[in-house]
Formats: sequence, structure tokens, C-alpha cells
Amino acid sequence: MCGRFFLLTDLSDIAEYFDIQEIACDYRTGTNIAPGQQVTAVVHEGKNRLVNFRWGLIPSWAKDPSIGSRMFNARAETVAEKPSFRNAFKKRRCLIVADGFYEWQKLEKVKKPFYFSLKSGRPFGFAGLYESWQSPDHRKIDSCTILTTDSNELITPIHDRMPVILLKERASIWIDPENQDKEKLLSLLKPFPAEEMKMEEVGMTLG
Repeated sequence: MCGRFFLLTDLSDIAEYFDIQEIACDYRTGTNIAPGQQVTAVVHEGKNRLVNFRWGLIPSWAKDPSIGSRMFNARAETVAEKPSFRNAFKKRRCLIVADGFYEWQKLEKVKKPFYFSLKSGRPFGFAGLYESWQSPDHRKIDSCTILTTDSNELITPIHDRMPVILLKERASIWIDPENQDKEKLLSLLKPFPAEEMKMEEVGMTLG
């Protein structure tokens, strides 16, 4: 599961790293970004665009947006088949921009938070899906979900799942809507190498 993450990198560095040709977002950093909040994402629509989504996917067929509060993650193993995600998997893949994420270790009476980032210090993208939902009164909400996979050796003692992390080359393949090879796309959704990540304990005050 991935229920909190952080993003501190400057917009100019994000734009350079992800080869952004159009900035169409209100860029915000944060140390404790949570479901329901605005996130920054990369989509490819003829060019790489930086956009905003609400974190928590609302399928186009949903009667109301409340379902999004439960759909902030999607399991990579079933994302191509589940009705809530399969259409987005085919056509609407994105990267949610981040510097790292949090997981909580369950102890007897408390949950201890840890955060995970890349040893390189570089930003990365969570593999994601997005949808546009429209209410009966024509109010539009663009939303997204973060894909998860089995945890790697670093994260396993803390949690059995981790978000799918993609760097440049694999990220470009993922967000290109022209790529329709299901098996190739699914092959990208693997645990990120543990040796390229670091872990640090966080204060218990993290929500």
C-alpha cells in the first residue's frame, strides 16, 4: 500500500527530469501528501504535460465521487482486468511525481513510520492511472490512483506491498498511450531494486 508520500523537488528540476513540454498544473510540494489531496502527475498527450489530479481514482461510471477515497491504490497484478481500472490501464496511464514515500511498521500497540527514497536523491514517478469523472451538473474531477506491487527486500520487514517506481526510460514507455502491448506494460510493474533505495525512521507524529 502507499498512503502517504512526499515531494520537495523544485518545479524546474521536475520539468527537466521528466522532459516536460507543457506545464498545466498548480505545482505544490509537500512532506505528507495524502489521498484526497491534489498531486502532480505526468501524462503524454502528444507531448509530456505536467498536470494535477485528485489522489483517489473515480471511475467514469461512478454515481458520485466518494468511491475515490477507497481507490488511491491499485494492485498491479489485477489492474488490467478489474472493471474499475482496466479502461484506464489501456488508455490513461500516468506518473505521479514524488521524491519518496512512507510505510508504517505494525508493532504491538503502535505503528512506526519509515520513509523510503532513492539513494541517488532523484525524483521519480509512481506508475499510475487516471480518469475524468463528470457529475450530473457537469462538474469535472480528474483523479488518479497509484499502482502497487510486492515489496522488495528493503521494504518487506515493514510492509508486504510497495508503490511501483518508474525512472526515465520505463516511465516513457508507461505513459505513452500508443503502447498497447499488455504484457510489456505489465512487465514494467515490478518491485524497484532494493539496493538503489534507502530507508529512514520518521517521528511518530506523522499522520
